[in-house]
Amino acid sequence: MPVMPGSPDAVKTASSHLSSGGMARHSAASGGRKARQSAGSLSKIAWAPQRELDHADWLATGRRLGAIGRCSQWWIGDWVRYGTAKWGEKYAEAARVTGYDIASLRNMAWVASRFELSLRNDKLTWSHHVLLAPLEPGEQREWLRRASQERLSVADLRLELRARRGSGDRQSLPVADEVKRDRGQLAVCPHCGHVLPTS
Repeated sequence: MPVMPGSPDAVKTASSHLSSGGMARHSAASGGRKARQSAGSLSKIAWAPQRELDHADWLATGRRLGAIGRCSQWWIGDWVRYGTAKWGEKYAEAARVTGYDIASLRNMAWVASRFELSLRNDKLTWSHHVLLAPLEPGEQREWLRRASQERLSVADLRLELRARRGSGDRQSLPVADEVKRDRGQLAVCPHCGHVLPTS
């Protein structure tokens, strides 16, 4: 019977295999607490527990893994923006080292450029921010606050934005032609109004 990666049964077999394959091991130390072995190791294709986990350790590890997944587009977008500002457009080189295609990197950099750090909401997903990226900062702030307080899913936020657009309140959402003039050539989804760079 196959052993599921990350299961307690996989600890012994996966730990030795993954450790020899270049898995990163990290020690956790905070303040005066004694450093101890991390709950798990990561590779490009697996997570493996490094010891028996109690329920609290398992949940804490899940929170860290979730945060990594939710943050990576911000990190890459900011990283691309830094490289572009310092050395000029480096999308081909960035694509080669990250494994992302150029269009995805451009999108990440564009969305990251649309949100000052103080506006980014860590209780919402990257996809929430993507939907709101075409808006002006004041509108972004209001929609981010509302989405967070009302716990709107991405689909719910898309519907709210579409309803606002359909109600004739064109002031709260940018018109596609204005967005194209301000930010270069962009594509606008006819169904949800989501705006993405095309180049």
